[in-house]
Amino acid sequence: MNKGRIVKLVGGLYTVEDKTKNRYTLKPLGVFRHKKIAPKVGDIVDFDDNNIIKVYDRKNELYRPMISNVDQVLVVTSAKKPNFSFLLLDKFLAMIEAFNITPVIIATKIDLLNKEELDDLKYKLKYYQEYFKVIFFSKITKDGVDQILDITKDKVNVLAGQTGAGKSSLLNTINPELDLETNEISKALGRGKHTTRHVEIFEFGSGYIADTPGFSKLEFVDFQSDQLKYYYPDFFNHSDKCKFHECTHIHEPKCEIKRLVNTGEIPEERYHNYVTIFNEIKAIKPIYRRDKN
Repeated sequence: MNKGRIVKLVGGLYTVEDKTKNRYTLKPLGVFRHKKIAPKVGDIVDFDDNNIIKVYDRKNELYRPMISNVDQVLVVTSAKKPNFSFLLLDKFLAMIEAFNITPVIIATKIDLLNKEELDDLKYKLKYYQEYFKVIFFSKITKDGVDQILDITKDKVNVLAGQTGAGKSSLLNTINPELDLETNEISKALGRGKHTTRHVEIFEFGSGYIADTPGFSKLEFVDFQSDQLKYYYPDFFNHSDKCKFHECTHIHEPKCEIKRLVNTGEIPEERYHNYVTIFNEIKAIKPIYRRDKN
């Protein structure tokens, strides 16, 4: 009996990698179908020469792509071209927190900013650094490379970020042997038109990387607006001081979060983004998924 991680799924065949980096192409036992167990890329499994024998419990899982046991999400957001968006950042962070995954903020293209602009961005992100790891990256100056290599080591990492944020440049800088154009990287990571059923995690420094079109689309399906407060760690830390136990930090009186916004201890923009996301989720009609097995 061997133990390893599923790193690839193509046409019902699973590639499992053991701790010595040896890879095996396997099929799951037929009994899994009867138990409604569908192995995913990222699963830790026991296997023999031909079959996956056991799937261990998952600490988390995503649905687009179907991947489990993700350690952290690299939120790649551009400092310029396109301009940095704190609303997009706060959306990504809330969504990632909801999946019980650690987010890492990576501000790319910092070489496009002058000193004053970069100082301003660093000042605004200083608040976030109390709750999240923040890395400033440039493919030109190689700023942030060592930090990214260190923080992704021995972890399963996922990429998230809007189009044009510099995800492909980050991949190429960390793994120069890729030497791929943006569209080629998207295809290699399972986002091509004809590869939507091909899920794979790739070596990334001393860890692994996977792309997530689900995060990139920022769809808040299956979310409840009154649960959003739990996905803001900075809000959650102070919510016990709110007058009402189930305070949503929107309309309730004697709300500690609104008080901290008024005193400047919580950035006004972050709170406004919270309200925007809250209302966006509230307006979404429920969608009943079929892909949760």
